[in-house]
Amino acid sequence: MEATRQKPKPETSAQPQKRKMSGSEAVIYSLLAEGVDTIFGYPGGAIMPIYDALYGFQDRIKHVLVRHEQGAAHAAQGYARVRNEVGVCFATSGPGATNLVTGIADAQIDSTPIVCITGQVPSHLLGTDSFQESDVLGISMPVTKWNFQVTKPEEIPWAIARAFYIAKTGRPGPVLLDITKDAQFGEVDFEYKKCEKIRSYHPYPPVEDDKISAAAELINTAKKPYLLVGHGVLLSGAEEQLKGFVEKAGIPVASTLLGLSAFPTDHPQYVGYLGMHGNYGPNVKTNECDVLIAVGMRFDDRVTGDPNKYAPQAKVIHIEIDPSEIDKIIKTSVAINADAKQALEKLTEAVKPNKHESWIQEFRDCDEIEYQKVIEHDIYPKSKQIRMGEVIRELNELTHGEAVLVTDVGQHQMVANRYWKFKKSNSNITSGGLGTMGFALPAAMGAQVAKPDTPVVSISGDGGFQMTIQELGTISQYKIPVKMVLLNNDFLGMVRQWQQLFFEKRYSFTEMTNPDFIKIAEGYGVPGKRITERSELTGALKEMYECEGAYLLEIAVEKEENVFPMVPSGDSVANIRLD
Repeated sequence: MEATRQKPKPETSAQPQKRKMSGSEAVIYSLLAEGVDTIFGYPGGAIMPIYDALYGFQDRIKHVLVRHEQGAAHAAQGYARVRNEVGVCFATSGPGATNLVTGIADAQIDSTPIVCITGQVPSHLLGTDSFQESDVLGISMPVTKWNFQVTKPEEIPWAIARAFYIAKTGRPGPVLLDITKDAQFGEVDFEYKKCEKIRSYHPYPPVEDDKISAAAELINTAKKPYLLVGHGVLLSGAEEQLKGFVEKAGIPVASTLLGLSAFPTDHPQYVGYLGMHGNYGPNVKTNECDVLIAVGMRFDDRVTGDPNKYAPQAKVIHIEIDPSEIDKIIKTSVAINADAKQALEKLTEAVKPNKHESWIQEFRDCDEIEYQKVIEHDIYPKSKQIRMGEVIRELNELTHGEAVLVTDVGQHQMVANRYWKFKKSNSNITSGGLGTMGFALPAAMGAQVAKPDTPVVSISGDGGFQMTIQELGTISQYKIPVKMVLLNNDFLGMVRQWQQLFFEKRYSFTEMTNPDFIKIAEGYGVPGKRITERSELTGALKEMYECEGAYLLEIAVEKEENVFPMVPSGDSVANIRLD
């Protein structure tokens, strides 16, 4: 058993004078030097020395004890997304570390900067299959931007500085540090230096003027230019630059799922949401534009459908910080490998003022078709049962679009993002690329901790809610006032929709027998209510939203409601279905 020693009292400054300390103390001082104020985590044997060091810093770093390590990763994501900063989570070795992997993979594909610190067995036991040992580096390597195993205490400040720099620069992403127990107990002459440069790592490629000129020439001569906004605009902090460019060039703007909230949905040049369940016009008009400008997005298959039939008539301008994403799926005419903010600033200077009113009107004509065939029935239904769209409409009106919206994965996710009116940047938190059920509850928890004075509303389905339902315990313990809306159709709704449309209604293992969610919430000390009638909806939403603390509102919605429009998987975006 490792010997313990008396710890000195914590320094009052963020960085102590150079002196000896344990590796575990060095972890905490390093995090303070990076400005960390919140950690989501779950202790265990291999990370216990770090938790012991954290005990003396509770007045300076808030630790949120989650109920499952996956929840820690998702909470760190929610924190990172609303603050546009690095989120931090802790876990122990073995199953603690492996439980983080889903959240790490989610952060990787959605470019969310988080630093995950895991404990590991002592270095002399590595590779012996000792108790709670797992090769977390090997397991996490495909889903991290960088990972590193610390086996010596003197490596700790260097590794943490490098981790934060890598996580937040360029295309952001998750970093994992695995720290052996002997490195935590060992002594180090602590001195912290922030990382500002890594040889061979160039996170911000310079904007090439010839590429800007070539792009501007295409835009200036275009009859039907069309701009697609991705998550990279938010990550770059380029919202104002985007708006300035769009208004000068007069171009219609559509958003990917993760790009939502980068551009105001009430702007006259905003034409809607892209993708498999996006708006009718933004999908159809993709195959009619003559110049397609993609900013900070990666042409995911949920956006393109069949890439061979995606905008074949258009000249494509792709502004993207990650060079591996350029020409990976859609071939470009002009590739601008650069930070979105810097590229848009230069492009705005280069383009000529223009208006494309008749072209934008074509999108508005599509809006009218979609309204009559889909939207009106979703948000003002005549059916007896409550529909998801009307819930989102009423909730959006109640919150005035001021709340942060956190969605799980499934039908409710598509409906919520279609009908929510985003007014503020970084107010849309969802799992895009990985599509992780169970994301919403812990991510909303992290978002609310990050912005305690901003209302946070999570939308979940009955399937995803049960995957991380234990985080109600965290919400209760820390009095996190997140408002939870559970849209319950007693089905795995999106899978059921596909079974109906493409598998002749063979509902193979998608119908669910659900528990009494309100009793479960009450068991955790969280108040709630279940409603089944439309007449109850307005009052119940108001009661939930005005509650001072956390609240769960379960709404029984139409069981076999389908989400349209829909681009069938692998089909052309031009073949989007309205029913």
